[in-house]
Amino acid sequence: MTVAAPMMVDGKLLSTVGEAALAVLSAADPDEKRRRARALARGWRRGSLAHAFPCAMPDQPAWPDQPILQPPGRMKRRKLGSEHGRIALIHALAHIEFVAIDLAADLIGRFGSEFPRQFCDDWVAVLADEAMHFAILNRRLHSLGSHYGALPAHAGLWDSAAHTSDDALARLAIVPMVLEARGLDVTPATIERFEAVGDSVTARLLTRIYTDEIRHVSAGTIWFQWMCDERRIPAIESWQNIVKQRFRGELKPPFNDSARRRAGLTQDFYALIA
Repeated sequence: MTVAAPMMVDGKLLSTVGEAALAVLSAADPDEKRRRARALARGWRRGSLAHAFPCAMPDQPAWPDQPILQPPGRMKRRKLGSEHGRIALIHALAHIEFVAIDLAADLIGRFGSEFPRQFCDDWVAVLADEAMHFAILNRRLHSLGSHYGALPAHAGLWDSAAHTSDDALARLAIVPMVLEARGLDVTPATIERFEAVGDSVTARLLTRIYTDEIRHVSAGTIWFQWMCDERRIPAIESWQNIVKQRFRGELKPPFNDSARRRAGLTQDFYALIA
């Protein structure tokens, strides 16, 4: 029987999934972050990373100097009538996926010890998806003569992680069950916008991402319910209370109820507080 080699980063052998998650968060270069995320997923699948969490996660991941980060209010609306507009929207989506790599790695490294091994199975798969999503969007930018970092990006995408760094239940409630669920609401219309301007290549990429995101929201919902059961608290009421207290925004319709329902996030959760 062949035993997989441990993950190596900067000449150091990493033997635990917690160390590997920290390595992902510590990489500033986007391609290196993506490679480390894929190495973590590969090491976990092959059994070379132990289910152990010996190190603390940073408050803020390492990010590159580019893109320049701007407050949400300064980000311009992206119109798809020109190639520049399409590039701007693809760049914004690539930035979301770049930050999503760190969100998944932080969830694993910060909270993995509070859950059974199957939690890491699910979220390592999510991490691999996010790394792939970033890669295909960045490749699309390159095919259009641009690249990730060429334009300003949203500065606030890590805020929800910072506001929920103390509680796994809050993190699951806000990141997959609010933010990623919002992606389920808006992505179909974004796909239609790209189709309408003849960019079927980008539309196909976003369709693939959309399908994966349903599984991500499902993972969030499943493990939120698991932790509520462990704490012996009602899931729906607890989710609503967390969203009211922790989410710095509003739950805005229209909702993609069918996709949310496929992910286990039924209207019982969000209809009364939207």
